Amino acid sequence: MAEFDNFRKRTLKEKSELIKNGGENAMRGILPVVDDLERSIQAMKETSDAEAIKDGIELIYNKFVKYLDQNGVKPIASDAGNEFDTEIHEAVTTFPTDDESQKGKVIDTIQKGYTLNGKVLRHAKVVVGQ
Repeated sequence: MAEFDNFRKRTLKEKSELIKNGGENAMRGILPVVDDLERSIQAMKETSDAEAIKDGIELIYNKFVKYLDQNGVKPIASDAGNEFDTEIHEAVTTFPTDDESQKGKVIDTIQKGYTLNGKVLRHAKVVVGQ
């Protein structure tokens, strides 16, 4: 009985440690992106070359998107013309349309949605044809 009680306590302690430190690897992977952003802020103060700053920000964005992809975060397809799906889309507003082929379809995306390993993290906010 005492062994089982010790096992239960040890298991609970290990579980609480996993929950407490579970995001550690994810945060460690984000730190290089934060470093790049800090360097870009410093570069913005020191240069007036807008094109170089734009290129740098795009590189940081691509690095961050690649990191998200490696960790199972994928954007939800919500391009204009796709069928409206309540499982992955959130209709922000509807827009009247005379074209029957546009009814019930996504017309515009207000905010991208994302999934994590197939589970919706954030629904895509879209305008739907009515």
